[in-house]
Amino acid sequence: MATWRQWHLSALSAIVGAALLAACGGGGDSGPTTTRVVVFGDSLSDMGAYTPATQIPLGQAAGVPPFFGGKFTTNTHTGYTATSNSSTANTWGEWVAARLGVAITPHEVGFGPQSVKCPAAATSPALASSCTGYAQGGSRVTSPAGIGNPNGNGINGASPAPMTRPMTTQVADHLTRFTSFGAGDIVFVYGGNNDTFVQFGAVAQGLPSATAIANVQQAAAELAALVKTQILAKGATRVAVMNLPDASATPGFRTLPDANKALLTQLSAEFNTALGAGLAGAAVQMIDARALTAAVLAAPASFGIGNVTDAACDPAAISAFTAGRVTDGSSLFCNAAPASLFVAPVPNLNSLKTGASASTWLFADGVHPTTAGHKIFADQVFAKLKEFDWIPANQ
Repeated sequence: MATWRQWHLSALSAIVGAALLAACGGGGDSGPTTTRVVVFGDSLSDMGAYTPATQIPLGQAAGVPPFFGGKFTTNTHTGYTATSNSSTANTWGEWVAARLGVAITPHEVGFGPQSVKCPAAATSPALASSCTGYAQGGSRVTSPAGIGNPNGNGINGASPAPMTRPMTTQVADHLTRFTSFGAGDIVFVYGGNNDTFVQFGAVAQGLPSATAIANVQQAAAELAALVKTQILAKGATRVAVMNLPDASATPGFRTLPDANKALLTQLSAEFNTALGAGLAGAAVQMIDARALTAAVLAAPASFGIGNVTDAACDPAAISAFTAGRVTDGSSLFCNAAPASLFVAPVPNLNSLKTGASASTWLFADGVHPTTAGHKIFADQVFAKLKEFDWIPANQ
């Protein structure tokens, strides 16, 4: 979902291990046991696929902390050395997994054409089954040509680009690694945002809006087919599919002319309608991300939010930290940790705007939520799991 600039960053092959403690979640007579959380999607669910691109080299080996970002939010820690997923959770999927008592780590980490699969297993073999966070920033439903990766091969011009593995590949990777889904899995499917953004941009370049609408409807139909044929048919019994929020109210789009915003609203709404139709009668549960986002925007104070119009991350600070390589303020490179946590030789990498807060502002950058925004969504998702009777009501 992020807007990308062309920039070259090296040392991408060595990956830090996120050591997360695994434990059984759920269980008891009041609900099924949860042994694994699986997440497919894009940057709204990305748990650190592009971490190496955010490394500050201070003389340490490639792939060794400190990292000042790595997720599309207000990153709040300086390195991935935590011993549990709850202590460093700052995306909704990590929080949900933490509350269920199971470990989840990125399936693939890297940048450009270089990547490492299941890096956590290199740190601890016991974590080999935890690498089920498949979401990658920029990913689309079926097209490998994601946001910032127009060629679909991790190269944009002469520069490394986001991997943007499509959701079809993400699911295929899971089946290659684990063969199937199990009764202990809770599977989340949350994607399609980038398909709407690509079509929105194409209209600006002359594509008829009717064609753009048909294209997002096709992407939604493909996602529904993926869920039915490659997730449900492969053994998944607890599958939650999120619809798309309306991005027209985000800081990145809200100042556009009304006609442009109306088109963006329509594209995501058409995607949602087609997705719902494609999954009608399927054994899935829908989570209304669109309605939740609208509710937060309508009454932010009731969710503990004080700012829903501005991005918390400071583009100037991020540009300085990246030596001018990243100028759009992407939250992938944003850190909200207080200055006191940065110990020499690591410089103060806090990159929030003056007066901004990761806990009371909703947006980190033009489209991505802060850690507070992720926590709000995680709470909503967890409540839905109880409504679905997928976890004990007292968990």
